[in-house]
Amino acid sequence: MNELLEYAVAAHGGLDRWNAVRSITVDASITGALFQAKGQADALKNVRLEVDTTRELVTIDFVGEDHRAVFVPGRVVLQGPDGTVIEGRDEPERSFDAHGFETPWDDLHLAYFTGEAVWTYLNMPFLYTWPGFGTEEISPIEVDGETWRRLQVTFPDHLKTHTQRQVACFGPDGLLRRHDFTIDILDGAPGMLYATGYRDVDGIIVPTTRRGYAWHGDYQLVPEPQLVGIDLSEISLH
Repeated sequence: MNELLEYAVAAHGGLDRWNAVRSITVDASITGALFQAKGQADALKNVRLEVDTTRELVTIDFVGEDHRAVFVPGRVVLQGPDGTVIEGRDEPERSFDAHGFETPWDDLHLAYFTGEAVWTYLNMPFLYTWPGFGTEEISPIEVDGETWRRLQVTFPDHLKTHTQRQVACFGPDGLLRRHDFTIDILDGAPGMLYATGYRDVDGIIVPTTRRGYAWHGDYQLVPEPQLVGIDLSEISLH
């Protein structure tokens, strides 16, 4: 295992503890200018997410509503309370072809984006130890008086995520500080997601807040608008 990845995995709770986990359930509020632009401003304001840690699978329960969404890489569906499929879409990634930043999303677009995003986020950094991932430490950066070590990660083709090559920035304590990427289904739009508010959840160290912004040039922050805000309240491991 890459030395930086080994350090980060240990800081977040260790691989032995993580390998005993099969899923994470979180109560979350997900908002921001991105969802406003897509006509889905409040759609994820009160959701319960169940994220599988062994395969790419996310269930999104819309609390107080009569449906939920299920994401796997090749299909997303909306289900009724009894599990009946209301609507589905095969090869959902292709439905974003020719979209601009302000092209509205329907509920299946939202489910696909949310699924591939939160599955990546909540499995980091342990996900990077899976077979097929490429990892390389690249030059560190200085941010607010801290040195952040950076891990460039290349995802295997069979996993759906923002883009194949991403960068994870870790602080001196080994915890994730920021996650840098572009988003293929948003025509390569740049994003950086800051992770804070860490909590020990049964031995796994989880950030409870994430804030996402655009960047330009050499990862230079664009502070306005805040594109994504993720706040986790209840978190449980299974």
